[in-house]
Amino acid sequence: MKIRSLLLIAILAAACAKKAPVAETKEAPPLPSDVQNVASAVTTTASEASQAAAESSGSIVATGEFISPVRSELSAKIPGRVAKLYVDEGSHVRLGDPLLELETDYTRLNLEKAEADVQRAAAAEADAQHDLDRKKELIGNHSIPQATYDRTVAAYDQAHATKASMQAQVAIFKQQMADSVLRSPIDGVVAEKRTNVGQRLQDNTVALVVTQISPLKLRFRVPEKYLAQVHAGQKVKATVDPYPNQLFEGKVTTVGGVIDPATRSFFVETEFPNRDGRLRPGLFARVEMEPMSGS
Repeated sequence: MKIRSLLLIAILAAACAKKAPVAETKEAPPLPSDVQNVASAVTTTASEASQAAAESSGSIVATGEFISPVRSELSAKIPGRVAKLYVDEGSHVRLGDPLLELETDYTRLNLEKAEADVQRAAAAEADAQHDLDRKKELIGNHSIPQATYDRTVAAYDQAHATKASMQAQVAIFKQQMADSVLRSPIDGVVAEKRTNVGQRLQDNTVALVVTQISPLKLRFRVPEKYLAQVHAGQKVKATVDPYPNQLFEGKVTTVGGVIDPATRSFFVETEFPNRDGRLRPGLFARVEMEPMSGS
């Protein structure tokens, strides 16, 4: 009997072993929405705790966004059709570099005609001057009546005025030729290209947008308790995600004198040289600075 019981137990154990499911490795299911909110809050709290730890160590920490101190929306001085584009979005440009050129075929023809008119007017003025010089001698000898001399003077004045008018016309066409080339007003980078070759630009049509990237400004807010410890000229350090192991140095340029009643903070504006151009407008930055003793 005892042997039969032991045999039955062994058979049942073997059967259970065959039916035991094989453990499978599965990815953890996504957290419920309410739990996700809790996880997000924990992450935010950890970030705030890190910032608080930095502040407790004596440093002022803040976050901000780099902005360009100059952003120029460029339009041609005269209307016309785009003949050439020398840049594209992202192109680095220097002050005075040509960015685009308008068609100038008709302007060039008008200039050539005006220059020819100037030559004719100059010849007419020279003849009038010669006649006036001769009449001056005659009027001095009382060889001609005064009325004849007066008409000669008037003819010379008219010839001189005609030449001056033609010269002004030449200057206008030369200026139009110069204005047909749109040049960069600053050192910077082309942020936007809003036109293409063949497109006609009207008055005040923005063709390109150029932004200055050296230096760059960074503005952030600081709790009111540090108002007496932040001054113009103070050094600041910033880190950005694209270059996580590098520090960029700048200095405070402006300290806001008004406290925001909603956040109990004031703004601080800083300037970073950015001579190598690695920092760009719109880049998020974390800033750290050592407070100075109030005066």
